[in-house]
Amino acid sequence: MPSLRFHKRVVPWLVLLLVAAPVAVAQAHHVSDGGPTNGLSIPSLTHGQMAVIANYQSAILDLANREPFPDRPFRRLLNFVEIEQFNCLWGLVPASISDEDSPFNECSHARLAGTQALLLHMEKLPGDQRAVQDLVQQIDTAMVMRDAALELCRYSDEPFNTADTITPHWLSVPRHWPSLLFFLALGMVTVGAISATRRVLGHRKTA
Repeated sequence: MPSLRFHKRVVPWLVLLLVAAPVAVAQAHHVSDGGPTNGLSIPSLTHGQMAVIANYQSAILDLANREPFPDRPFRRLLNFVEIEQFNCLWGLVPASISDEDSPFNECSHARLAGTQALLLHMEKLPGDQRAVQDLVQQIDTAMVMRDAALELCRYSDEPFNTADTITPHWLSVPRHWPSLLFFLALGMVTVGAISATRRVLGHRKTA
């Protein structure tokens, strides 16, 4: 059973790599540890506001990508959001937003606070911003209906800055089951894809 032996050898090392490789970088980038402040300041979000913005993020970024009159602050905010999207794995890790104990919760706060700041900045740009204003109104209504301002968590009073980046708390991944199971599943899928590729290449060589 060479395929089974391959899985047994590779899976533990792959999981270790996924969890441990980014640790050195991750621990060096936390705004709460006194990061740079020479960029644009981004107000924090409450836990409830973050959940609402998450529901509208795709619509916000769609408008941002079609903005005809971007200025420098707009570009810095959009760049910050795109970086945090990557850092947070695009919100794919379960419970990144809903669970404040998630290793990805702080960076989720950062990307969604940046997204809200980007939307509010677009209101100030020249040109026809009616679509932006309509979206702001929809979001305001959703936040009122949810009482979003009252839902707080440990990162609700943490401001962010475009000169800093927030990465996941990788050391906490093994202690957070939704995150750990996500990476285990990702590791299995990756190993399965590698194994399938090896089999296909092997068949081609023998054909």
